[in-house]
Amino acid sequence: MSGSQSLGPAHDYLLDAWQRSVLFLDVLRQRGNIYREQQEKAAPNVLEFDAEVVLDGRKLARPVNYGLVRIKPPKGVKIDPAKRPFVVVDPRAGHGPGIGGMKTDSEIGVALENGHPCYFIGFLPEPMPEQTTEDVWNAEAEFIREVARRHPGTGKPAVIGNCQAGWQTMIMAATHPDIPGPLLLAGAPLSYWAGVHGKNPMRYTGGMLGGTWLTSLSGDLGEGTFDGANLVANFEKLDPANTFFEKPYNVYSKVDTEAERFLDFETWWGSPVLLNAREMQWIADNLFVGNKLTDGEIRTSDGVQIDLRNVKSPIVVFCSWGDNITPPQQALGWITDLYGTDDELIANGQTIVYSVHGSVGHLGIFVSGKVATREHDEFTSSMDMIDLMPPGLYEAVIEEISDDDAHRELIGGDYLFRLVPRTLDDIRALGGNSPEDDLKFAAVDRVSDINRRLYESYMGPLVRAVTPPGFGDWARKMHPNRVRFSIFSDENPGMRLVAETAEQVRKDRQAVSDDNFFAAAEKAMASTISASLSAFGAARDAMTEQLFHMTYGSPMLQALVGLDPKDEASRRKPERDALREQVQARKREELEAKFETGGALEAALRSIGYIRLGQGQVDERGFAMIKQLHDAQPPGRPRTMEQLKEAVRDQYLLLKIDQKRAVAAIPKLLPRDPEERASTLRSIQRIIFATGEPTGEAKRRLAEVESLFGAKASKASKKEDDDVRA
Repeated sequence: MSGSQSLGPAHDYLLDAWQRSVLFLDVLRQRGNIYREQQEKAAPNVLEFDAEVVLDGRKLARPVNYGLVRIKPPKGVKIDPAKRPFVVVDPRAGHGPGIGGMKTDSEIGVALENGHPCYFIGFLPEPMPEQTTEDVWNAEAEFIREVARRHPGTGKPAVIGNCQAGWQTMIMAATHPDIPGPLLLAGAPLSYWAGVHGKNPMRYTGGMLGGTWLTSLSGDLGEGTFDGANLVANFEKLDPANTFFEKPYNVYSKVDTEAERFLDFETWWGSPVLLNAREMQWIADNLFVGNKLTDGEIRTSDGVQIDLRNVKSPIVVFCSWGDNITPPQQALGWITDLYGTDDELIANGQTIVYSVHGSVGHLGIFVSGKVATREHDEFTSSMDMIDLMPPGLYEAVIEEISDDDAHRELIGGDYLFRLVPRTLDDIRALGGNSPEDDLKFAAVDRVSDINRRLYESYMGPLVRAVTPPGFGDWARKMHPNRVRFSIFSDENPGMRLVAETAEQVRKDRQAVSDDNFFAAAEKAMASTISASLSAFGAARDAMTEQLFHMTYGSPMLQALVGLDPKDEASRRKPERDALREQVQARKREELEAKFETGGALEAALRSIGYIRLGQGQVDERGFAMIKQLHDAQPPGRPRTMEQLKEAVRDQYLLLKIDQKRAVAAIPKLLPRDPEERASTLRSIQRIIFATGEPTGEAKRRLAEVESLFGAKASKASKKEDDDVRA
């Protein structure tokens, strides 16, 4: 011990416990003061980076409380103006703004470190009086368009949508398909009904509350405003052990080291924002309970159907098994909702990449430094590669590089980024609803609609009539999620004594040793409390799930709300789009004429695609080689990356239509000049050998291609591998 002589283990522990209690109360005091400061700011956020305003959404034709800012690179970070810009869209799901750039190791930080210009779409605490959800996604499209205008010739901006911002970004991309580049959806729920039995209890909430009529009631009591603190409270209820004990106890038990991290997080988490009641009602009716987005049942204000199959951009989905707010089924289930077969997905020209983390929680997807420096770093650095991929479904696999990896000079960083082709069956294998489960959720949708209409017809007018002016402001100030912050601020006279005592305690701090018996007993008791609260949460969730299935699985209830199992099974799929089918048929007709059309580039891309189909996967080394060859192309034959992307897709689709015919036609595309033909073959070999010596089917296909070029397989291959290694 330091400062005084020990009087025994009990004394040491009691002194330490008392000091920790005082310091813990002082941390809560600091948190309360930060909360007060954030509430007084016109534009509070937790961005770690300096930024300048580019567009103010309040000045648009349809004003919104969103804005576009340019992130200023920190000192020592250089931006490459030739690189694609990145835009991070902040989630507006109740909590405060800025999570995408809360730390240096963040989505924004990673993009800047990779040399990309970076922008941020954030929001203010209060919405504009008449703004709607549609106004918000249209404003986002306007912001992305401005970013693209500022960076011509670099490729369309890559857009990162976190959580709520993910589905908002997908709607934006579906209604404005020509504006954005690749999309990264991080922890974003698009299929709100999806999940598996025994988990994902949040999806049952709407049913157990009788639908969205309570959302209408909250909006009326809030005088047209919905308090985001209600959404934050719902998130916290998912894990009672963490909310009510583990998080505060972690600070109390490690108050000497955890205070700063705790305060940084609570600055964001403890600054709930507001939504218009109309916005929240739209979200609850169409997404939380209705699940109408992936079914194609949502229309814009002018009657245009929102169909996610209209998205032209490559889509990257990042989710986690440790996420109890957006489980993988909700993050990925929309894919099988939209497409019945792999051929449908490919025919629609859609490229989808997904990655499922093994353990990180929902918030960790955005704020974990380890995730930022691994997954987000690899996604960012490989976005151009993803943009060039042909249509299909792929899983991103990120592995530490080893001494056995070929051509390590082509690998950026400490990890190798690979894309492995997958099928829709791989998505289905993650788990999901049975037809009976879907019917139960459809019953919730019907019950919700009935209850909401009853409320609007009978209770709503009465509630609005008797709610006194100013009640909404008072109710927001008295919300438990706000009071628990404000009550410990310096506005509470009693906290002044805490501040003075804490200052003295820090001077005389005497922490107990780790081997103290009473300290060990405290940790054992803490584990018991935590386990008890976890057991309570699990029992509550199990009871909720059983009650949900018993209630909405009732054939009588389903009949009363007009559900027919046969009709419902066929209805809950996006409708066939005659125009889209005509476009796809026209595209196929165009491709039919391209089997024997083209030159050296088309022959090379078709050959590479054919070999890759036998190889089963691609990684960043092959793309790095393609990029080098693209940048070194002769001055007389310039092709932009966008043109190269279109050529890659066409050649891949030709192989999918008729692989045998496409391969047989390769000699007809080759240049007559022997040297140019040899140069084309060398380029193919360099790209294939960039990932190492081909084996099995890939080796056989390479030999076949070399024979089509009129070269001897083994000699040419070995020579080019030596050239690449050199």
